[in-house]
Amino acid sequence: MGKLALAAKITHVPSMYLSELDGPQKGFRQKAIDGHIEIGRRCRELGVDTIVVFDTHWLVNANYHINCGAHFKGNYTSGELPHFISNMKFEYDGNPELGKLLAAECNAQGVETLAHDKTTLDPEYGTLVPMRYMNEDRHFKVISVSAMCTVHYLNDSARLGWAMRKAIEEHYDGTVAIFASGSLSHRFAQNGQAPKFATKTWSPFLERLDHSVVRMWENGEWEDFCEMLPEYAVKGHGEGFMHDTAMLLGALGWSEYDQKAEVLTPYFGSSGTGQINAVFPVSQVSGDKVPAPQASVTESFIPGSSRI
Repeated sequence: MGKLALAAKITHVPSMYLSELDGPQKGFRQKAIDGHIEIGRRCRELGVDTIVVFDTHWLVNANYHINCGAHFKGNYTSGELPHFISNMKFEYDGNPELGKLLAAECNAQGVETLAHDKTTLDPEYGTLVPMRYMNEDRHFKVISVSAMCTVHYLNDSARLGWAMRKAIEEHYDGTVAIFASGSLSHRFAQNGQAPKFATKTWSPFLERLDHSVVRMWENGEWEDFCEMLPEYAVKGHGEGFMHDTAMLLGALGWSEYDQKAEVLTPYFGSSGTGQINAVFPVSQVSGDKVPAPQASVTESFIPGSSRI
């Protein structure tokens, strides 16, 4: 019935908002903003009606959660970095119908997921920052999915991504895009050193590791990447333990995925972290290689995935 039309791994660095404002950092993140604008343009061209964001700034300690309220409006200040994002106004429309369909299919496939359509919970800035540049006119409906998962298995996040794709294709009458909103390496600069690392990654090791991963994406080396993802998430200080990336790859077919990533905003350092905007073309896959939920397999199904 429905269609997953576009998938991407995107940055949401708060310095994007800061770069809009008058001051020494004005225009600082224009390339990242331009990448978001281009992704939004492609979504419009493809007829996307709803964007689903796997948000690594939404921390949860039990289950998976979907914020699918009918409408979001507010004035956001980041609790993490209030000197970067302060009083950022937002207003977007949600999609309760799709949110409930996503949750139902996740539960049917063994991943306990709750849809929240009547709540005062606003999206976090992992959703709000990209929507600011892709969806200023509220063209798209927006759904946010918790992706800073503190006690969750990567198996489950991969299966969640696949279940959401199946819900879109089999139960939804519309066209959807999904975004993994999070960095590559996410080792922030030590307190007091942030200004020196405004455009740098924290260490040569992390930067080289990130560049190697991007090359794997561009070359389509998905079997190797999926195998190394759990270890990369830990040793590479992956944001949100890289559950957003597991969700994204799950939706694309995991190690069966057969396309090459297209980098729109080249890799850049930001406050010690490694960032990128990259599009992952959606292809037809069976889903046979997507991990089963952790409860139904041994913990060695994905090496290193016991809990991260």
